[in-house]
Amino acid sequence: MTHRVACLQTRPVFGDVQANLDDAEARLAGVEADLVVLPELFATGYSFRTCAEALDLAEPWPGGATTERLCRISERTGGMVVGGLLERDGDRLFNSAAVVVAGRPVHAYRKLHLFGFEPETFTPGDGELPVIEYRGLRVGIMICFDWIFPEAARVLALAGADVIAHPSNLVLQWCQRAMRTRSLENGVYAITANRVGTEHREPRPELPFTGHSVIVGPLGELLAEGPAAEPAVLEAQVDVARARDKSVASGNDRIAERRPEWYATLLRADTES
Repeated sequence: MTHRVACLQTRPVFGDVQANLDDAEARLAGVEADLVVLPELFATGYSFRTCAEALDLAEPWPGGATTERLCRISERTGGMVVGGLLERDGDRLFNSAAVVVAGRPVHAYRKLHLFGFEPETFTPGDGELPVIEYRGLRVGIMICFDWIFPEAARVLALAGADVIAHPSNLVLQWCQRAMRTRSLENGVYAITANRVGTEHREPRPELPFTGHSVIVGPLGELLAEGPAAEPAVLEAQVDVARARDKSVASGNDRIAERRPEWYATLLRADTES
């Protein structure tokens, strides 16, 4: 079974939620896909000077303007849409990914691994890495800096993900290449939706975002790549059978032949810390 997937690369204007939502919807106007992935914090921008500033732009889950717009996009595409969300829960802020299906909100994943100055604004995620199935496609969710922790992608693969939806605002240079490894070692597709442009909002450092959104196949092959500095829409086909076949050319199985009884160091390190 094959599925059409798409990835939107954007250049948001910091703080202009309405314009950013309008831009995203307009760029996706001609897209029909079972899964569409948008960048991290695509509606608000990224570099918040203070928590108060972020709170003014944040939205509840569900019911906020960003989630409602993602639902509208999902209604038109007919599929699942995953996009970044500045989520407010009481006085806590989360860097989240909203997941909507066929026009209705179904889940908000809260980023587990916070990057750089993010802990000054966000509370770390407090839930498991989710896998959500729709129309026979199993979609795992992680956000941006989660990529540097291989356990995140492995957990999603073990939970049955066929494809990893990966909203991002990347400033480091390595993620796009690393996602090819994450896909290869887990036998899954991955969609990293990045942004372009620069934010420099003192006292925060200047942040040049790296673009080059990617859709990657289960052997680490590059299926589509965005430009370095311009918005773009990427599209590709996902073959569920390929994602669920964990064999490699040698006849070995990337998942079944793991030997977790010898991986106890991971658990000991967690316990000792």
